[in-house]
Amino acid sequence: MPSTDVIKILIVDDDDDDFLITSDLIKRAPGIKAQIDWCNKHGEALQHMADKNYDLYFVDYRLGAKSGLDLLKAAMARHCEEPIILLTGKGSYNIDKEATETGATDYLVKSELTVEKMERCIRYAIGRATMLKALKANERKYRNVFEKSKDIVFITDTDLNFRSVNEAVVDVLGYSKEECLSKSLFDFIDQAQHKKYLQQVLKTGSELKDWEVLLLTNSGERKSCVVTISKELDEQNNAYMQGIIHDITTLKKIEKAHLQTEKLGLTARLVHTLAHEVRNPLNNITLSVEQMSEDIKDENLLSYLNIITRNSKRINSLISELLNTSRPAEISLQKQPLQAILDEVMSAAKDRITLKRIELESEYIRDAFINADKDKLVIALLNIVINAVEAMQEGSGTLSVKTELHGKEVVVKIKDTGCGISEENISRLFEPYFTQKRNGVGLGLAFTLNIIQSHAGNIDVSSEPGKGTLFAVTLPLCMA
Repeated sequence: MPSTDVIKILIVDDDDDDFLITSDLIKRAPGIKAQIDWCNKHGEALQHMADKNYDLYFVDYRLGAKSGLDLLKAAMARHCEEPIILLTGKGSYNIDKEATETGATDYLVKSELTVEKMERCIRYAIGRATMLKALKANERKYRNVFEKSKDIVFITDTDLNFRSVNEAVVDVLGYSKEECLSKSLFDFIDQAQHKKYLQQVLKTGSELKDWEVLLLTNSGERKSCVVTISKELDEQNNAYMQGIIHDITTLKKIEKAHLQTEKLGLTARLVHTLAHEVRNPLNNITLSVEQMSEDIKDENLLSYLNIITRNSKRINSLISELLNTSRPAEISLQKQPLQAILDEVMSAAKDRITLKRIELESEYIRDAFINADKDKLVIALLNIVINAVEAMQEGSGTLSVKTELHGKEVVVKIKDTGCGISEENISRLFEPYFTQKRNGVGLGLAFTLNIIQSHAGNIDVSSEPGKGTLFAVTLPLCMA
C-alpha cells in the first residue's frame, strides 16, 4: 500500500473514550495515513457501510441494544465489501469464531492492542480487501460470460448429472435451469449408440472434444450439437465434469441446403448435356420414321414404325420433364395468406385421405402472410402431403399439418406415421428419378424442392423407419 494513500476509517463505538484510544493508536501507526471519523449509532453506521463511504471499519462488539456482531451480519446482507474489524473488551473464542465466519476481517481485544499490532492489522485488512475485490470482480466477469453465453455451459458430476447450467439451455433445449438440475446429459441424447459411446468415454476417463450429437429438446425436436466435456478437480480433490454444448442446427441446415443446391446444379448441367446428346439422334429417328411411313404400305411394318414413334415421343416427354425439374421454377410472387394455401392443399388431398381412412390433425397460425406463387406452392406442398398419405397403412395412420413461427420465418410441418425413410435414402430424397415407389418416376420431390427454393425457402426432413417422417418447409414471412 503506497504511503501517500489516505485511508478513510470509521470507528463505530458508543464509548467516546474507547474511540479516542483506538484513533490514537491508528494515528501513531507508522506508514498509515488515515482520515478517522466516529459513529455511535447502529443505523447510521449501517448506512455508511451500505453506501461504501469508508475504506475500513472498526466496530465495537457492544453497541447498546444491538451488538457489533448484529451490525456485521446486517452489513454482509447488504453486500459490504470493505473490511470490518470487530473490537471487544474481553476475548472470547466463540465470538471470534462467529465473527470470522460471518465475514469479519479480523477480531481484536482492546486491552491487547499496540501500535505495531494496529499497523499490521490495517495493512493486512486493506491488502486482503483489495485482493478480494479483484477476485470478486473476476468472478462477476466470468459469471457474466457463463450466464450470457449463447452456448450451453454446464457442470455435472462424474455420471453427467447436472449441477449447474446457464440460461442458454432455455433457448437451445427448451428446458429451464431448474428442470435440468433433475436430469442427466444422457436424458437429452437421442440415439442409443451415442449414449453407449459417451458411457465408454466416461469409463476411460478421456476428454470429449467437439463431439457431434443429436439432442432432444423439450418439444421433441432434434438439434445437431457439438459437445465438449473435460474432467476437473475441486478444492477437496473431488472430480466433476464441465463442458459446453454448441448448437449447430442452423449451420447444418445451411450446409444441407447448399448441398442440395449444388446437387441440383450438377444434375441440371448433366441433364442439359444428356438432353442435347439424346435429342439430336432422337430427332433424326423421328424424321426418318415419318419419311418411311409415307413410303411403306405394309401394315406389319407400319405397326413397328408406330411403336418407334410412340416411344420416341415418350423419350422426348421424359427429357422435357427432366429439364423442367432441373431449371429454376418461373414464379410470380404475390402476398398470400399461408392458411388459404394450406386449405387448398388439404382440399385437393381430401379424397385420398378419406379413402385411406387417415386421421388428420391440423393447427395453423392465423395472419401468417408470405410472398408466393400460389398455384406452384400448392403443387409443391401437395406432393409432400400425397407422399405422406401413401406412406401410411390404410386405416391406421395420422397425418399432422401444422405451422409455427420462427422469428421472420414460418415453418410448415407435415408429419406422418408411416413406414419412414432410412438415413441413407434421406440424403437422396430430392434427386431427380430417385424413388422408392414401385411405379414412381422420382420427379415429384425434385420439382417440390425447386419450387420451395424459388420461394427463398428450404426443406428439412427427419425420419425414423417404422415410425414416420417429418417434412419441415421453411418460408420467409412477408413483413410488408
